[in-house]
Amino acid sequence: MIVQRRAVTAVLAAACLLPAAGCSGGGDGPPPGFGRTATGTAPGASSPGAGFTAPPAKGSVTVLRTVAEGLKTPWGLAPLPGGGLLVSSRDEGTIVRIDDRTGRKTELGTVSGVAPAGEGGLLGIALSPDYASDRMVYAYFTSASDNRVVRMRYDERKPAGEQLGAPDTVFKGIPKGLIHNGGRIAFGPDGMLYAGTGESGQRGLAQDRKSLGGKILRMTPDGEPAPGNPFPGSVVYSYGHRNVQGLAWDRRQRLFASEFGQDTWDELNAIRPGGDYGWPVTEGRSARAGYLDPVAQWHTDDASPSGIAAVDGMIWMAGLKGKRLWRIPLRGTAASAAPQAFLTGVYGRLRTVVPAGGDRIWLVTSNTDGRGTPKKGDDRVLEARVH
Repeated sequence: MIVQRRAVTAVLAAACLLPAAGCSGGGDGPPPGFGRTATGTAPGASSPGAGFTAPPAKGSVTVLRTVAEGLKTPWGLAPLPGGGLLVSSRDEGTIVRIDDRTGRKTELGTVSGVAPAGEGGLLGIALSPDYASDRMVYAYFTSASDNRVVRMRYDERKPAGEQLGAPDTVFKGIPKGLIHNGGRIAFGPDGMLYAGTGESGQRGLAQDRKSLGGKILRMTPDGEPAPGNPFPGSVVYSYGHRNVQGLAWDRRQRLFASEFGQDTWDELNAIRPGGDYGWPVTEGRSARAGYLDPVAQWHTDDASPSGIAAVDGMIWMAGLKGKRLWRIPLRGTAASAAPQAFLTGVYGRLRTVVPAGGDRIWLVTSNTDGRGTPKKGDDRVLEARVH
């Protein structure tokens, strides 16, 4: 069933004039060899650790191997049951399957309707909760008129390049811009589809509950407002966001989200239904009545966060401009110690982090996105062990 929602018109001209703070970045260093272990460094008092009195919990990140390389503008990653990884390309509008044992890449096909420009294009992907029976792959992408969520049947029996069925539009009308398109989608423990959106450079949309921009959305797999949403008849789950690109649930099914700041503070937030996270009234911690403060915050040079993953009581957060992987220990929905940084500058910009089972994660670099300095082999999918 195709569900068409009321479109929200975004004024795109102003987006080009707003700074994309927290999104830019420079070069990166050469990657290390297999098996390199990085020791975490505690942040300085002026950045993410501000307000923490406890020392950082000890941790480590060991990059086990490069799973695949030579990827162009990779963005979303979805592990397949039984092995294999699906990776989306923002600018090419394609989805490839990577054999996680050999690194062999097979193109499934091109997603029709993708109109890449600026930070927009083919962004997050997720597998249907009923993937074993319906073989549906969901994707969030920028079209000529909006950002939208579609689903496509994946038929690996067909020839390479022809394995994706025609997109079925599940939800549309999310404001688009050259910046701040959000783009992360994920199915939660409740079986509902969550989408992180951006305010497309139009700040006022984040506080407008009738707009789909600057929100976390929660919907059924068919694109209808999910049962129990905080605003009747609406897919809006939380609001007051600038640009959400990371979604993850801890083992007690609590939702966390990462968010790009403007000039001062990037955020990791614990999400409450109906919560207002402050943008553009507040950025970072403010203690102002009516707005929810972040679990942790970083200067934009240190983070510019995209994907996050919850593994063994920690949130692992990929940094774009910060070119590092952050570890945030949790106690409930609060940070229990100062965040730690790993792999700083080693692999350049990091876009996506996904649990790989046990104490391992998949990491996706983002040096070919127009804001990085690609090195030979970029971009990559890495496998790492985290503690």
